[in-house]
Amino acid sequence: MRRWQGDSIYFGGDYNPEQWPEETWSEDVDLMRRAGVNLVSVGIFSWALLEPTPGRFEFGWLDRVLDLLHDGGIQVDLATATASSPPWLAHAHPETLPRRADGAILWPGGRQAYCPSSPVFRERSLELVRAVAGRYAEHPAVVMWHVSNELGCHNVHCYCDVSAEAFRVWLRERYGDLDRLNDAWGTAFWSQRYGDWAEINPPRAALTFANPTQQLDFLRFSSDEQRAQLRAEREVLQTLVRQPITTNFMIGLGVKHMDYHSWASDVDLVSNDHYLTAADPQAHLGLALAADHTRGVAGGDPWLLMEHSTSAVNWQPRNVAKLPGQMRRNSLAHVARGADGVLFFQWRASRAGAEKFHSALVPHAGPDTKVFREVCQLGADLKALAEVRGSRVDADVAILFDWEAWWGVELDSHPSADVTYADRLNALYGSLWRAGVTADIVHPSTDLNGYRLVLVPTLYLVRDADVAALHRFVDAGGTAAVTYFSGIVDVDDHIRLGGYPGAFRELLGVRTEEFFPLREGEQVHLDDGSTADVWTEWVHPDGADVLASYTDGPLPGVPALTRHRVGDGAAWYVGTRLDEPATDRLVARLLAEADVRPAASAPSGVEVVRRRDADRTWLFAINHTDTEVRLPARGVELLTGGYCAGELALPAGEVAVVREDRADAFAVKEVP
Repeated sequence: MRRWQGDSIYFGGDYNPEQWPEETWSEDVDLMRRAGVNLVSVGIFSWALLEPTPGRFEFGWLDRVLDLLHDGGIQVDLATATASSPPWLAHAHPETLPRRADGAILWPGGRQAYCPSSPVFRERSLELVRAVAGRYAEHPAVVMWHVSNELGCHNVHCYCDVSAEAFRVWLRERYGDLDRLNDAWGTAFWSQRYGDWAEINPPRAALTFANPTQQLDFLRFSSDEQRAQLRAEREVLQTLVRQPITTNFMIGLGVKHMDYHSWASDVDLVSNDHYLTAADPQAHLGLALAADHTRGVAGGDPWLLMEHSTSAVNWQPRNVAKLPGQMRRNSLAHVARGADGVLFFQWRASRAGAEKFHSALVPHAGPDTKVFREVCQLGADLKALAEVRGSRVDADVAILFDWEAWWGVELDSHPSADVTYADRLNALYGSLWRAGVTADIVHPSTDLNGYRLVLVPTLYLVRDADVAALHRFVDAGGTAAVTYFSGIVDVDDHIRLGGYPGAFRELLGVRTEEFFPLREGEQVHLDDGSTADVWTEWVHPDGADVLASYTDGPLPGVPALTRHRVGDGAAWYVGTRLDEPATDRLVARLLAEADVRPAASAPSGVEVVRRRDADRTWLFAINHTDTEVRLPARGVELLTGGYCAGELALPAGEVAVVREDRADAFAVKEVP
């Protein structure tokens, strides 16, 4: 891996000078310097300008932009410019256009209008990478290379004949022979047995449910095809450039079809894009979850926030603007959870095109605006926080997450459409957030040594080795909690026979003989006072202690919550969908048993996260409430936000970062 250089927190965003008259460029650099911007991404959507006709490259404008930025002290994350193919490619090669499952062609006019399996697209895109990298490999402004942009955001699945042949090649490599494929796909059902590779297609539109393992394999293949583009571009870059290479992931629960755990080894630093769901008043929880998950994909290392927004986006049904102070809170929350760079889309708000109403660092109204004043304040904050760069985030809790399990649990023809992958993940994470506890969100194959508590939400598909690793964690003294519809199938989406929860029966000390999903709106109650909905199941203890049972519903008297002593630890099973208060109580019990404590004792709505290096710790305190809080401060130095007079006062909506002399320097209380 090429080292991510620098001693400052990166600050900036996508810069698209090609959208503006050249006389604007000098003003841009002056404003960047005023705001404290030190890194911009350039050239992301410029293929059609760099190569206006096949094989004819025009670099003059980009030469002038990079020189101007360098003269202004602005570093560049230079894109390979392959993110969206130019119209001439589809015109000359219509076979490169993607198709939907129903056969409809997806035409140019938006972006990413190409089949990810197309050899023509691959050839032309890599020729562009060679040209751009060959010209700018030694340009002094360039400190990083940006492969494509949001790979798979719009074209992750293509069902054309080119993709069909690529899918067959992928299947041959996975299974080796048709007998193994037929066994994995269960083709004895519904007379689906294949006798020739040519008979196999992607799961195109069918009369009824498509073969589930065929669907699952197509999802795996589609992620791998996008990864193949990343790897192909990286291989070209590695022969020409010395700077680190990245691409922007989209880790957050709105995008599910790329297995970023498998992609992480293909970049020198993990980068992520994140946008708030404007309609969600608790969107800061989703931000925290995405940041913790990005850190988990990065193996705990610092990462780069490649895109977020200064205010409103343009693509949600109602594009709500951020209130004063919200952009700063959002940005520093990412830094608190491991980001060593804060970038936005984009530098200057576009005056034309599909994203012209997307906010930017410089809005349509210019620099004399709330947004730009807050941008300048954030630039000063990040400069003050430079010493935090390179430190890691404290976390005693791990949440196991697997994109393949997500794909599997949301296939069709399942017991309940109300069981979704994000649901229990969000619920358990929200309880941890409210308790002030930070979690790493990691792949099930991650080494669990060093954690005290491991949560396993809806891990429908799981590998034997990962089950064994969790068992060893518990046996050695850890606490684990597994939710319903976990451990149900193997990697081929075959049921693990003998009773549910399949792979986790021995660890949990229970056996379920039948699922009893609930009707829409139906609720059940437990004898510990909890309320639940969506899911119940007929659980038989097999060594586990019963902690709560149903008092009504289809299974009165049947266990709903159990705990199984395993070696020096314990494994809990949550067999129903607890409501939020009950989930909070459950998580509080798990934290107490595992002896996990928050970074600081904080009132509700105050987010606290600690970063540390070998010598120092920093506490981030983010006040999401409309009430000032005060934190008794002993032996700390304030870096940004709030004010100190024997204690740290944190006004409503404010963020404070302090360097601590001691890890227990804080106890937080509400102001009377």
